[in-house]
Amino acid sequence: MNPSPNPRFGLDRRTFLLGAAAAGVAAACSGAEPEVSYSVVQRYPSDVFVPGEIRLPFSLANAAEFITDGPDELGAQIVNLDGEPIGDRITAVRRDITPAPYYAFRTTIDTPGVYEINIDGGPRVGANFQVMERDQVFIPRPGDTLEGFDTPTVREPDGVDPICTREPVCPFHSLTLTEALASGRAVAYFVGTPAFCQTGSCTPALETMVGVEAEYSEDYVFVHAEVWTDLSATEVAPAIDALGIAFEPALFITDANGVVAERLDGLWDETELRERLDAALV
Repeated sequence: MNPSPNPRFGLDRRTFLLGAAAAGVAAACSGAEPEVSYSVVQRYPSDVFVPGEIRLPFSLANAAEFITDGPDELGAQIVNLDGEPIGDRITAVRRDITPAPYYAFRTTIDTPGVYEINIDGGPRVGANFQVMERDQVFIPRPGDTLEGFDTPTVREPDGVDPICTREPVCPFHSLTLTEALASGRAVAYFVGTPAFCQTGSCTPALETMVGVEAEYSEDYVFVHAEVWTDLSATEVAPAIDALGIAFEPALFITDANGVVAERLDGLWDETELRERLDAALV
């Protein structure tokens, strides 16, 4: 393993953490026109999309802070760079989570390119995102087989200390990812660093998993891997190299055969997590 920052990423800790939790805080938010009700804040990494279903979570903000009492549902339209609509209008419900509610829009885009999402009540110029060619993105996505890796466990920390920066340590470090994938059960594999993301995304995302693990324990093995080898956050953990991932948090949900059924990036609440765990078992 090469020393961190991983040369594939060229990232320091701050840049890495910004990858998902604040990837689009500088999202399009001109807000100069009077009909604009709020700016929109991207809550996802914008350079990991490939043709297929796209998940686009956003929060709402005003000039000073996140908006915590937004509408129950928002509508939006995806357009190309010529302003031509792509597909039908889409909607997303408000999902309440710390530090602010979010709206996770889902759409299907079949052609690589740069697109824009225009959210009702948001800026006239929407937030851009790019759909890459499949061979340009190496992170496992739905339909891919998740490769096993000997993630740090209580019995075999493999040089990662602490193996979990949650306090108290989460219960997802008894089996390696390799062992989980060989268990005959579906797998929920979480990658994130709670210690550096207490109120952003990582801690809330991990807490949703702790909250639902008991009711899904017959069908799923839950596994957690930290991003850094220690609290100095100067060396990327081997599990991150194995994934080729440059943002956090991320959750890989597989079926019982180890095929990725869903990848959640950035943030999610318990309701969305349950929806995706249930869907992977169908």
